[in-house]
Amino acid sequence: MSGHLDYEINKELGECYLFMGELDKAEEYYKKAVSSNGVHPDPYLGLATVAIQRGALADAEVMYKKAHKIAPSDKSLSGIALIRMENGEKEEAYSLFTEAIQLNPENMVALFSLIRLGHELERIGEIIPHLESYLEIDPAKHEVRYSLAGCLACTGQKEAAEAQLEKILETDPDNAAAKEMLEQFRS
Repeated sequence: MSGHLDYEINKELGECYLFMGELDKAEEYYKKAVSSNGVHPDPYLGLATVAIQRGALADAEVMYKKAHKIAPSDKSLSGIALIRMENGEKEEAYSLFTEAIQLNPENMVALFSLIRLGHELERIGEIIPHLESYLEIDPAKHEVRYSLAGCLACTGQKEAAEAQLEKILETDPDNAAAKEMLEQFRS
């Protein structure tokens, strides 16, 4: 019990210090959490975040991979994918983000990164099902519906895009972005 309690305390302290921006202290407590119980991915995810804050992407990737080896998750996949994207490995990043979305359709980092990469890699049509899946879970998320409308328009599905924008305006009639895009389609 003592080892688990030490782990929890050290992990929580690491998270608190990370939140406060005290990277050295956060790193210290995450490392203590790892040494008191190395079977949880959270301290490795925390250490990855510290490394990213310091601009040490290679170190961050190592920590994300350690976390993923312990317990594969959408967070670890997204972290690795962000680093790959930053390093210009767009196809690999796209695959990892897709895998993350399959584990957790609500992972907004993966979803919006897929949108970005979909445009860059000219794979917009492949993103549409992911956006639709998300909207089945949270139909009120206007940012996702707006992105879906944009992707539909880019793939020549103007009427479907207009329908998505109209859904936004039904619940949020003052949504300027949706109004503007709809006006562009209709002019």
